[in-house]
Amino acid sequence: MANSTKDQTLFTYLNVYGAYQPKVIPTQKAFTFISKETGIPQVWRWDEETSQIKQYTDLQDRVLSVHHSPSGDKTIIGMDCKGNEKQQLYLLRNNSANVEELVVSGEHFHQFGGWSPDETKVAFSSNRRHPGYFDVYVLDFATKTEEVVYKVDGNCTPICWTKDGESLIVSMPDTNIDQSLYVLHVKTKETNKLGKENTLARYQSLQLTKDGKGGFLLTDVDRDTLGIYQFSFTEPSKLKELFTVEKWDIEEIKLSPDETKIAFTVNEGGISQFGIYNLDTQTNDYIKGIPMGVLQSLSWLSENELFIHVKSAVLPGDVWKINLETKKVKRVTYVGEAKDVQHLWMEPELCHFTSFDGLEVPYFYYGNKQESQPVVVYVHGGPESQIRAEFNPVIQFLAANGFAVVTPNVRGSMGYGRKYVKLDDGRKRMDSVADLKWLVKDLVENNMVDPKKVGIMGRSYGGFMVLAALTHYPDVWAAGVDIVGISHFKTFLENTGPWRRKLREFEYGSLDHDEDFFEQIAPLNHTDNISVPLLLFHGRNDTRVPVTEAEQLTADLKAQGKQVELVIFEDEGHQTEKIENHIQMNTLIVQFMEKFL
Repeated sequence: MANSTKDQTLFTYLNVYGAYQPKVIPTQKAFTFISKETGIPQVWRWDEETSQIKQYTDLQDRVLSVHHSPSGDKTIIGMDCKGNEKQQLYLLRNNSANVEELVVSGEHFHQFGGWSPDETKVAFSSNRRHPGYFDVYVLDFATKTEEVVYKVDGNCTPICWTKDGESLIVSMPDTNIDQSLYVLHVKTKETNKLGKENTLARYQSLQLTKDGKGGFLLTDVDRDTLGIYQFSFTEPSKLKELFTVEKWDIEEIKLSPDETKIAFTVNEGGISQFGIYNLDTQTNDYIKGIPMGVLQSLSWLSENELFIHVKSAVLPGDVWKINLETKKVKRVTYVGEAKDVQHLWMEPELCHFTSFDGLEVPYFYYGNKQESQPVVVYVHGGPESQIRAEFNPVIQFLAANGFAVVTPNVRGSMGYGRKYVKLDDGRKRMDSVADLKWLVKDLVENNMVDPKKVGIMGRSYGGFMVLAALTHYPDVWAAGVDIVGISHFKTFLENTGPWRRKLREFEYGSLDHDEDFFEQIAPLNHTDNISVPLLLFHGRNDTRVPVTEAEQLTADLKAQGKQVELVIFEDEGHQTEKIENHIQMNTLIVQFMEKFL
């Protein structure tokens, strides 16, 4: 492919955007979704009557979240500033024609906690009292006054109101992956724990019944994976198991409007399945016809119809409607369509390799296998995350141009149970880096990969993995790309947001007890081992991984005369949201990999 044609093709890939976070507007045959069609994430609206899409917001910065009121008359959106993740809340009226500041304190974070059933109040949490403490607030719509209803010296997020409007369900993290749910009575300030006492577990996807007596949730209490459980407020510590899937997490549930069934998704090794659990018969049924990929954001339109967000390696993301009566699945938006290039995209193959200690590790393989093939290993962040079968323009472009691209879920990844995700905690950290070495060994032996043409790239914690791999296994790699990565856990923990430090210490180890280990493994302390070109990107407004992590590493490597380049985006944070920055970054990455591999 000629260079000019390749450049144009890459530009087309990078200009692909999808639709995500569909939310049905109550009492209306319509839903909203978020898309980057204008260059930054904004809200769009789809109406069933016309099947047309209209832009719903046109704001100066990215929209992070959308929250419709129970009647559908009002909408609150969350927006930050230049990627800093400090969400502020705004009220939309008259079909978004009027935008009103609702909860704004620019230096602080705000987490939306739901509309009261009568729409007279909303709940949120914020770290206004202390950078690391998130107290719970209630805003009265009539008076526009805010009241602190619960103070906690830690992180606290309200999830929703109870049906009587007298209490809030709040979530407080216990570890980096576990949390506890509490029923907080707004007036008395009393709290009651929801779920099993004195047992660490994940709790998510809470659904309340209309009678106010209880509801349903997902938890892995006394299990390795997440399953559906029922609870009542009269005996909140007792959970009744309804439905579980051996080996895999049920990821999301949504109770139907008539409360006879629960829609759910299952994460089977990075690929989703969609099903319905019938509460009356206690049976389940999987729905066929949905494209293979990742399914999210379940939202009921009526008793037998719901919308779902579908994305895959060849679908950048769109909204589909499922009709349970006809068992038909229909695509309703085509935001992610790219007719000029989508025929070039390929589905990955799900593979496994055996690591140094016998552990079986999964990965997705993109590309057509051929002799002496260059390969790019793409490492996900988190670290409690999971690379899934999702569209990535750089992965697709490299795979279409002779590279193999491999995306592993090394030990410590989510999606494979509690035991697997805990395998890299604390001083087991470098075992996950060793997985990368053994991955390359397997690729060279079994997939015709050229051992002298192996690159590595990753974002956030994946950026740390890149740096750790380059410094601890320098002979394996030919080039590296680090995006908003950590170069030293000690400096990262000292400088990250204080609301995150405690939770990160559950995963990485603590400043009080593990400083010696941080010094031992820090890429910043082993830069003399880096012998290949390195390209770094960071956002100036990153509140998770401070830009100093990239600056200190770059300065060190430049002082040694090594080949390193750092690109800082002044108007971005931890993510790269603005389309012009997205294009610049990924164009440079492709050029870098083509040059050195």
